[in-house]
Amino acid sequence: MDLDNNRSERSIKPFVIGRKNWLFANTSRGADASATIYSIVETAKENGLNPFNYLQYLFERLPNLDTQDEKALDELLPWSATLPPICRGE
Repeated sequence: MDLDNNRSERSIKPFVIGRKNWLFANTSRGADASATIYSIVETAKENGLNPFNYLQYLFERLPNLDTQDEKALDELLPWSATLPPICRGE
């Protein structure tokens, strides 16, 4: 077994590339929003999801969801078995 950190370096590459773009987040709210999107995208990737399809699914479902219903929110998490196949790229 080779000891290296290639996987971890690859996983942070989008952050390194995007670092200069973050300079244009003029407000702390903009920076928080960017961090949230990056977190969702990277978590989706780690769970084998297609990030674009997963975000599209979230954007379609979240406006009509009762955010107080924890069960409904749990079903939207990247590791949920109830996600549609399109999110998994099937």
